[in-house]
Parts: sequence; C-alpha cells; structure tokens
Amino acid sequence: MALFKKRTVGKPGEWYYCLEHKKVEEGPECPAKDRFGPYASRTEAEHAMEIARERNVQWENDPKWHDAPADGRNDA
Repeated sequence: MALFKKRTVGKPGEWYYCLEHKKVEEGPECPAKDRFGPYASRTEAEHAMEIARERNVQWENDPKWHDAPADGRNDA
C-alpha cells in the first residue's frame, strides 16, 4: 500500500482551468475530476467556462441528440 499519493507532473505549455480553485494552471496541478483542459494557451484556459457554456448550448440544440419529443412522449 502506498503511503503517499503520486503527484501528476504537469507539462509546460498545457493549460488547465481548475473548477475547484477557479484558476488557470500550467500543467495539471489538481485532480482530473476538478479541471477542464488541456488548452493550448493560458488565454484559452481563462475562457474555459465560456467555452463550456457555448458547447453546452450547441449540444442542447443539436437535433441528433434529441430523439424523443420535448414532452417526453415517444410517438414512434
């Protein structure tokens, strides 16, 4: 049994947005479950939440992902 957690080593040039600390980090500092990325630049990582919002809107409006009618009925 390991006594210490193995720390993930970050890579220079890969940027992440930490959801827990609400900050940009170069290389992964926080666990994968708490971050978005990697992004190619610091600026892109700074806009991670906006990018996620835009992608969510695109996904919600994609007809390929809405097989059933909005009222929950399946008239097929």
